[in-house]
Amino acid sequence: MHRKIKIALLATSSLAAVAAIGTYWAFSSSLPKLSDSVNSPQVSAKVTLERDRLGTAIISADNRQDAAYGLGYAHGQDRFFQMDLLRRNAAGELAEIFGEKALELDKRRRFHQLRKRANTIAATLPPQHLALLNSYAQGVNDAVASQKVTSFEYLVTGATPKPWVVADSLLVIFSMYLDLQGNTIKRDLALTQVENLFGADMRQFLTQASHYQAALDSSLIPLSDADIPALDPILLSRAVARDITEPVEVGSNNWAVTPALTANGKAMLSDDMHLSFAVPIIWYRAQLNYQQQQQSVQLTGVSLPGAPAIVVGSNGRVAWGFTNAYIDTADWIAIDAQTPIYIENETIALADSEVNYEIEISPYGPVKQLGEQKYALAWVAHQPYAVDMNLLELDAISTVEEGIELASTMGIPVQNMLLVDDSGNAAWKPAGAFPSRTNPSDVALVPIDFQPVNWQQANQQLPSVVNPEQGRLWSGNSRVVSTKDHQRLGDGGYALGARSVQIRDRLFEAESFAVDDFYQLQLDNQARFLQAWQTLLLSQLERQPQLYAKDIELIKDWQACACADSVGYTLVRYFRSQLIDNTFAPLETELSKTAISLGPIKRSLEPAMWQLIEQQPASWLASRHKTWADFMLTSYRESRDKLLANYSERGELTDLTWGKVNQLNIQHPFSKQIPMLSGLLDMPTVTGFGDSYMPAVQGRSFGASQRFIVQAGDEQNAIMTVPGGQSGHPLSEFYRAGFDEYATQQSTPLLPGEVIYQLQILPSVNSSAE
Repeated sequence: MHRKIKIALLATSSLAAVAAIGTYWAFSSSLPKLSDSVNSPQVSAKVTLERDRLGTAIISADNRQDAAYGLGYAHGQDRFFQMDLLRRNAAGELAEIFGEKALELDKRRRFHQLRKRANTIAATLPPQHLALLNSYAQGVNDAVASQKVTSFEYLVTGATPKPWVVADSLLVIFSMYLDLQGNTIKRDLALTQVENLFGADMRQFLTQASHYQAALDSSLIPLSDADIPALDPILLSRAVARDITEPVEVGSNNWAVTPALTANGKAMLSDDMHLSFAVPIIWYRAQLNYQQQQQSVQLTGVSLPGAPAIVVGSNGRVAWGFTNAYIDTADWIAIDAQTPIYIENETIALADSEVNYEIEISPYGPVKQLGEQKYALAWVAHQPYAVDMNLLELDAISTVEEGIELASTMGIPVQNMLLVDDSGNAAWKPAGAFPSRTNPSDVALVPIDFQPVNWQQANQQLPSVVNPEQGRLWSGNSRVVSTKDHQRLGDGGYALGARSVQIRDRLFEAESFAVDDFYQLQLDNQARFLQAWQTLLLSQLERQPQLYAKDIELIKDWQACACADSVGYTLVRYFRSQLIDNTFAPLETELSKTAISLGPIKRSLEPAMWQLIEQQPASWLASRHKTWADFMLTSYRESRDKLLANYSERGELTDLTWGKVNQLNIQHPFSKQIPMLSGLLDMPTVTGFGDSYMPAVQGRSFGASQRFIVQAGDEQNAIMTVPGGQSGHPLSEFYRAGFDEYATQQSTPLLPGEVIYQLQILPSVNSSAE
């Protein structure tokens, strides 16, 4: 019997070993060949695709169309599954891979019908852009077809890769619309419901101007001196404690200075785009080298897999970067029974079945019901001018003036674009699609106020600033435009402004900057915004100094920064959030009954919160609290207890270091569902550094998706640091390349290093590209 058991165990072990070997072989066989020679009828001359130690794709070609093919080939080798998810995310086609658990997300995406819009736009593209997208798609598909074994993601999911088509590149841009402007849509609907339930006075109270304002012209929106609206006691009595989830502040920092303020006399640009993190990271390092009108073009930066453009980078004469502009790009219209509505059916595919999804369509846009009221959405992403490929024209610009002119024609989510050129010029302008309507609104319009003709026309008269007298430009997702322009451009969910103010103030604290100075500013985690909150919390705790002796000691020693070893920072930061949640719980409770939250406007509650703290109105204080001081201490204890429950098995305050609480954890989508894969797929966890409301933005899975600093004409000394590797394949040497430098606040160069792999793509004898 024992012998039989041993034989069975040995057999089982052998089978497991064989299975493991087979799995490893399949995974390793799905790695792309990086040194090879292939033939393609889609290129007109030899294209080389080289890679350095970071995996940077260095593409050399005779012309832009062949370069697009080469970039498509690189993206197809390293990132096809990521590209597939981006197009499916925009189109609402994720359930086909992930099943019913993705169905509700697909329905929310189908509401916008972006696949149909992408197909329509693709048919109207200029011939030169269509040709580039076709070449790019052919490069992608040829790279995927060259794999003997499909990439590991498809091995795991059992799905089959579908060919890349032109419209898919447009869907990738639409996916960025969903990320960058999704909160704009939610914000207006939330404010509409606030006004419906609590009145216009309450809505205005919650959205009053902050003293954190950093417009480029120094203009200020007047601070409110309005009375605090009284709360109905019934609202207080039925309030339920709940977290008001603040939306991820998708955005960026960028700034620039003119030559008078740099050590070497060249204009300098900094850009770090803030996005949610996943494995692989969204950006892909690339350099394109080709000829255009007998001139050599070299374009270096980061690309977005799925599109043939360099999104942020430099062409040696001009460098550019973006931050999300957050001007108002959406309106809801409250429709009535007389509004004509028809139904469109969307078929959502599952792996082995399909689901029909009905969308109500009005003359203003798709319709959503909230309680008894229906609202139609007019959003710039629904317009034919929302997406194009004019971003490709950045390749050839030679001055910031040309970049500013181009900015008004770009079909991308509207961005604050900063540019510097090798002549020493620096400029800012909103770049991207924006409607010509003149009456932006924080709440739903009535049909008579809707401007259909203006919505159908792109606004190409957006403001700009070139070579400002003070020599400095900056943006950080708060209002950049003047108060006059603000009236016609509106508020699409601006950041509070504390980060922009800190950047602006840092720029005015010095008269000369080098590249490293800009990098240190990107890493600035000083907690200037929370200083007032630290003072407030100490004043409350010191009412009972013996009871809170340890708390007081840690909060006094908080270092005034989002530093890894600071416990005081953690306590102050979570106290603020808890006090806001508790204060506005009566409103949140009522809104939740219609599936609406204050979350989209939580960052705007700061001025209202301080007004309540200073005036301490009795109508906002629940009967269980004797005073506001009691209420604030209760909120502190609640926040502290939650932290201890989540981050300390010993119940010790010293365990609550910010580096632990805000630990950076960049995960692969698969490991979130299958934790046992975490060690193979995820980036190493890193002690937290930075936070919101300061230049060094970092959350647990959010932060600067790249750090870029450049002086046009001096790219040799430029920086491009990315928090993840080039390849999406966990067995690739480029899967984590560059992550360590990012995680330890070091930098990596913009320009590629020594070539270690070369793939040649040669034209077939019967090349159709000739």
